[in-house]
Amino acid sequence: TRAKCHVTAWWARTDRTAEAPLHRVLFRAPGPQVPPRVEVRADLDPAGRLASGDILVEEMVARGRPSPSRPPRTVGTVDLQRLTRVVDTGWRRTSYSAITASAHGIFSAESPLLVDEPPTAADLSPEDQGDATLPVLSAGPQDPALDALSPMALLPGGVAFGSLVHVVFESFDPHSPSPDDDLARIVAREAARLPVPGVTDRELVAALLPVLATPLGPLADQLTLSDIPASDRLAELDFEMPLGNGSAGATVQLVADTLDAWLPDDDLLRDYGERLRRAPVDQAALRGYLTGSIDVAIRIGGRYLVIDYKTNRLGPPGSPIVLRSYTPAAMAEAMMEAHYPLQALLYAVALHRFLRWRQPSYDPDVHLGGMLYLFVRGMAGADTPVVGGMPCGVFSWRPPTGLVVALSDLLAGVR
Repeated sequence: TRAKCHVTAWWARTDRTAEAPLHRVLFRAPGPQVPPRVEVRADLDPAGRLASGDILVEEMVARGRPSPSRPPRTVGTVDLQRLTRVVDTGWRRTSYSAITASAHGIFSAESPLLVDEPPTAADLSPEDQGDATLPVLSAGPQDPALDALSPMALLPGGVAFGSLVHVVFESFDPHSPSPDDDLARIVAREAARLPVPGVTDRELVAALLPVLATPLGPLADQLTLSDIPASDRLAELDFEMPLGNGSAGATVQLVADTLDAWLPDDDLLRDYGERLRRAPVDQAALRGYLTGSIDVAIRIGGRYLVIDYKTNRLGPPGSPIVLRSYTPAAMAEAMMEAHYPLQALLYAVALHRFLRWRQPSYDPDVHLGGMLYLFVRGMAGADTPVVGGMPCGVFSWRPPTGLVVALSDLLAGVR
């Protein structure tokens, strides 16, 4: 403190006095520096050293106090307290990663507390499992452009690479007036913090620039990431979403039933409900809180879309990574194999609730714009091949609004 009129300070000989700041200031040798230690000498006379016209030194003397007399107290029989409350272990904090952990071989369903973070070694989705590839459907179109190599064909897979790509996109503004320079600066900074063996800064910048220039398809009005200003983009949208706390609660089986009830027959992910029903995922009731982090939420023409970056290496094992492995049918198969539709729907519910609280005159039919899962290895720039209206590497999905609302109600315990 810097008291204006009066300061009371205490000094005593203790085991730590030699390192005490007050002691070192008061009893140091003459000079401008305060040493880290000033020994307490046997002949030290604090009163003689400090007493002056402005300083009064008083020695504190222990005062004897008589112990108060207390009448003896008779102690009767003491009963043991018994814990009668039942701990509700079904109420928990869970996430997409925890729900699908068993399917991804990360950890058992008895350890459901892993939360969604930017990719780490503890959050291994199939995109990050080394050089493993996911099974994909063969692409039908014969466009020779589909056989072009991915801009990231020579870059490795694995946790480290996926983490690096995510943190670069987290802090980089694609709409910057100097995106090349900004991207190079951010890659250099993040690569120094999260180095990936065999990947140079120049190689990563060269591989990411086409991602920025790839059209995002009809859901995004054919805009690119570089076309979306920072004012229309919210990166790393974290959420803690309350779930219904009834005795039953929602389950993955009920989620699958809701998917079957709402998805039309021509939806690329129409089969996912049945796959989810058979998957070795957490079947416990979803009660408590659901937590997660949306890579990016963007606003286009008054509509809001979820974006998630994926670094999956798709295609036949051992074969070069080509754009043909990132057509709509191939990405749909990879989505279902990795249970990304469940992640996308949970994120859509989180965005729905966020907009319901924040967007004036919110109308889910108007404001919910769908999801873009960006498989960045398949995004080759302005000339990226388009199959069925969907650019390679850009999986666009706008499920029925009723499905998102129904899932939100299901997770909230509204039946």
